[in-house]
Amino acid sequence: MIKMKTMFATLFAALVMMPAFAQETTGQPASFMESNGKIYVVLAVVVTIVAGLLIYVVRLDRKISKMEKRN
Repeated sequence: MIKMKTMFATLFAALVMMPAFAQETTGQPASFMESNGKIYVVLAVVVTIVAGLLIYVVRLDRKISKMEKRN
């Protein structure tokens, strides 16, 4: 379980620090997607997929741990 806590802490730290490494813009949209506001849709889809995968891995880990304890 300590490994899971470490993984979550590392992931959280990476996500928190990510805006610090973002490129500075001049106030104008950097790309076509950003100019139309569609970048937020793409971001929402990516976050949803990553969250789903994370939930799946956590549930799978718990099931495997239960099976290991039984045997």
